[in-house]
Amino acid sequence: MKRLLSALALLASPAAASDYCHELWYTRNAIMHQAGYCFGSVLGQAVFGTGPCIGKSVTLSPEDNQTVARLRAAEKELSCRVNTKQPHLELDDLFVRRQLWDVPIPDDGESACIGWMGPEVILHAGQGADTPVVGSILPGQTVSYGHWPGAGWTYVTVSPGQGDWRTISVGWMNYERIGEVPCQQYAG
Repeated sequence: MKRLLSALALLASPAAASDYCHELWYTRNAIMHQAGYCFGSVLGQAVFGTGPCIGKSVTLSPEDNQTVARLRAAEKELSCRVNTKQPHLELDDLFVRRQLWDVPIPDDGESACIGWMGPEVILHAGQGADTPVVGSILPGQTVSYGHWPGAGWTYVTVSPGQGDWRTISVGWMNYERIGEVPCQQYAG
């Protein structure tokens, strides 16, 4: 946790910190949403909807409880102030995160494979081949890593490449099945 907070403190600009605050807010609330939390804020309802839910008091697993506590501590350390009165959240991959079965947890660093040289890779909604397909990685694209892996899977964000960092695809990739993939260039 100390490493996460130290890395977050080094974010280069207020805009980068603000983007990361949105990431932390979304992740924490996505865990609460999966547990059945009913959102009352404009932003919570815009991002997660108004139902089905079970109330404001939900039970989390010990692991989820610990993750939510870590996310709150990181938000506090960064002095995050996400405007919950606004009807939108600034996340490039929000369009597909609503389809995910497993919530990706932000890591304390980011890296990228610029110019993917492997074969096409299918991305899933969760950490399992039995979850729905939500995207893919194609040769030449940029694959960014910025979330904790789990059970042989890692959440990735895919950009077109060639200096274009727009998010075009995201999802969970089985890195144990793929192994080491050569990239034209590595960053981070």
